Amino acid sequence: MATPIIAGVAVAAAALAGKYGIEAWQAYKARPRVPRMRKFYEGGFQAVMTRREAALILGVRESAAQEKVKEAHRRVMVANHPDAGGSDYLASKINEAKDLLLGQTRGSGSAF
Repeated sequence: MATPIIAGVAVAAAALAGKYGIEAWQAYKARPRVPRMRKFYEGGFQAVMTRREAALILGVRESAAQEKVKEAHRRVMVANHPDAGGSDYLASKINEAKDLLLGQTRGSGSAF
């Protein structure tokens, strides 16, 4: 006599657990996707590049050592080089950022 009652309670518990499991999965899928870390600069460029913008483009601090700036420039340039399908405009901005952070000036800035 107790066996059908136990079986019924077990089925009800499984159904309830399944319902809450499905609701939790749907809530997990509906949550907004937030990137944990940005690797590169996102956004438009300013008319005259600042040290802050240059640091954001290369992914270093404004006060980074020359070796860090050169290493970051090399890494970003490999990903955006015009010979590898990258943009001439982005390459010029990356070079301008490196020049600004290293204290080198070439003319009036970007060719674009």
